Amino acid sequence: MRDEISDRRIIRELVENWAVWRDARLWDRFRTVWHSDGRMMATWFQGSFEEFIAMNEAGWAKGVRILHFLGGSSIDANGDRAIAQTKMTISQRAPVEGVICDVVCTGRFYDFFEHREGRWGLVLRQPIYEKDRLDPVDPAAKLELDKELLARFPEGYRHLAYLQTRIGYQVKPDMPGIEGTELEKLYARGAEWLGGKPL
Repeated sequence: MRDEISDRRIIRELVENWAVWRDARLWDRFRTVWHSDGRMMATWFQGSFEEFIAMNEAGWAKGVRILHFLGGSSIDANGDRAIAQTKMTISQRAPVEGVICDVVCTGRFYDFFEHREGRWGLVLRQPIYEKDRLDPVDPAAKLELDKELLARFPEGYRHLAYLQTRIGYQVKPDMPGIEGTELEKLYARGAEWLGGKPL
C-alpha cells in the first residue's frame, strides 16, 4: 500500500538523484530517475532523456561544465500523478568574449511525475528561469557584452543564454520565467496533468 508521505519522499529523492547523478555523469543511475518516454527541456536542449545524456557527453568532451544545486521542494500529488517544484541554481563556467566567466541562474525545476509499472518516474522536466548573473572569474578582468545579443533573450536567463550561444548552442528563446504567458501556460499544463490529461 502506497501513502502520500511515502510518495512525496520518493519523488523528492528522485529530484535530488537527478542533480547528483547528472552532474557526476553517472548515467546508468541517472536513467532510473526517468520513465522510458521521459523528456527534458532546457535552454540549450529539448528532447528525450537519452538524447540529453548523449548531448551532455558530447558537451563534456568539448569542455562544457554545468552544475546544479537544489533548494526547497513542493509536491502536489493526485493519485498516480504529481507535480514537483524545486528551487535550484544552474552554474556554468566558460569563456565569454575571451574572458573566463561564471554564470549563475536561479529558478525552479517544474517536474511532471507519474507512478506506473510499480514505480515513480520523471515524465517531463521543464525548468523555470527566474534570474541570472554573469561574472568574470578574475574580478579585475574587463568584459564587454554584445548588448544586441543579450537583449534577444528573456531577462530570467539572459546571461546564461548569452554564454551558451557564444559556445555554440542554439538557445530556446521562450522558456518560462518568473512571470508571464509561458509560466501561466506551464501552470495550466501542470493542473491538466494532475487532472488526468495526457501531456
